[in-house]
Amino acid sequence: MSHHSMLRRQFLAGLGAAGSFMALSGTGRAELPVTKPLPPLEMDLHITRRKVRIAGHSGEGYCINGQMPGPVLRWQEGREVRIHVHNHMDEPTSLHWHGIRLPSDQDGVPGLSFAGIPAGGKFTYSFPVLQSGTYWYHSHMGHQESAGLYGALVVEPAGPALLPKADRNHMILLSDWSDVSAEQIVDNLKMQDDYYNFRQRSLASLPEESRRAGGLGAALKSRLQWSHMRMSATDISDVSGVLYTYLMNGEAPSAGWSGLFQPGEQVCLHVINAAAMTLFDVRIPGLEMQVVEADGNPVVPVPVDEFRIGPGETYVVMVKPQKVQPYTIFAQSEDRTGYARGTLTPRYGLLGDVPPMDPRPVRGMVDMGMAMPMKGMKGMAMPPVIQRTPADEIDDPGPPPLNVENQNVAANPIERVSSPGDGLEGISRRVLAYSDLVALRPPPDQRPPSREIILHLTGNMERYIWGFNGRKYSESGPIHLARGERVRFMVINDTMMEHPLHLHGLWSELENGADDQHRPLKHTVISQPGSRMSVLVTADAPGTWAYHCHLMYHMQTGMFREVVIS
Repeated sequence: MSHHSMLRRQFLAGLGAAGSFMALSGTGRAELPVTKPLPPLEMDLHITRRKVRIAGHSGEGYCINGQMPGPVLRWQEGREVRIHVHNHMDEPTSLHWHGIRLPSDQDGVPGLSFAGIPAGGKFTYSFPVLQSGTYWYHSHMGHQESAGLYGALVVEPAGPALLPKADRNHMILLSDWSDVSAEQIVDNLKMQDDYYNFRQRSLASLPEESRRAGGLGAALKSRLQWSHMRMSATDISDVSGVLYTYLMNGEAPSAGWSGLFQPGEQVCLHVINAAAMTLFDVRIPGLEMQVVEADGNPVVPVPVDEFRIGPGETYVVMVKPQKVQPYTIFAQSEDRTGYARGTLTPRYGLLGDVPPMDPRPVRGMVDMGMAMPMKGMKGMAMPPVIQRTPADEIDDPGPPPLNVENQNVAANPIERVSSPGDGLEGISRRVLAYSDLVALRPPPDQRPPSREIILHLTGNMERYIWGFNGRKYSESGPIHLARGERVRFMVINDTMMEHPLHLHGLWSELENGADDQHRPLKHTVISQPGSRMSVLVTADAPGTWAYHCHLMYHMQTGMFREVVIS
């Protein structure tokens, strides 16, 4: 048994004692003594637009209280918040509280659950805070999020702390920035799908491809298959470091952000991916990280050297630097065209070395959905078949057809929750996989699902159209759920790209191999290329909710659905 497995088993063995101490209720939260409620927490947020200069380039940026990114908001579980948002711009805006459970008319999605905040107008969000953990907030209006309208959000628990005690806390907010407008970026992608991919296969790369593929014949066959599909195996990210500057807490990588520590301190890092289009792989050379929270929910600590974080996701990790030296927080983009950088340092001005980036990933048969199941899947199996309902509420048509809105159908999608992701498999570092996440608290609903809803993730890179079940948003109706019902969403990724899926207002209980007491709750889940995965959802919040890919340009070109609970 590995050291990692032993730690997990020992920790789980102790949960019985911890459970009796915390007196967990049916909601999975500690029973608390009755106390006089605190008055509402009131705050004012002022949204403005101004010219900003980053890494030598000037562009239009959005600020909250004069800051970009916006200020870190700190709330308390069990306390009502009232956020007065003042729009000082000549355009409408909104704020969405990502991962927060609240009434649908406070969720901040214009045209879906509220009208938006008009130019020169004001809106007050008001709701009780029913959870704790690390989250974030951002605009859901147009392309404002991609131009800086976002910030971090931390909610303190009402009862005993659920995370290990920290001597110091730092926010690590990752994002991507360009002085080119989002409208121009989308126009360029629609004109040429690989417009920002300058790292195509060439004759010079053929020897290395042959080595990876197991021979020249296999490498040439792979190239022919990708050519037949009119796609590139090196098209990892739609928008690359050719255009983007990758930021950490708003700072470019030339010097990056710095945070202090003293040797021997336990340092807590709250990591948030606020990027529009970039998945980051995060590591701190020389330091082991303990993952203790995923998407606001505590998990059994997982020791790792690296983890992948998709747009919308949040992780909390603990580190304990022992030496009087700087440690580089290195967040390389998935396509290895750039990185965000920060430093944990004993004194300001002392920076750590920047490690070399890893080799670029290359898509393969698994990503096409054409491979046999991988070895080492830790016993993962498909959940039992129950009544199936296609999300379009018609008789199940099977896989979506190949057409102008769907370029590929995964013939053999496989479970990939035990894979850390393309570019991270088979390396010497310990990398987090979804199968490593074990919830510290049981999910609140223990019922099995009564039906299964099938969602194929589809797209056509040549036309730059994305959608669910072969249809973009404008051609799809709502997904209807009855209030209180328990359903399984079966997600099949027919595309050759990752899609971080975010379901507003509800938890997605990830079926990752853990038992029904320890499946992790997430608000954003990465669906890997050519894969199938499933999440359980309890429809306990009435209203109309958004369900979409959190790659901004995928969402805005069709990968978006409404979920209506009534």
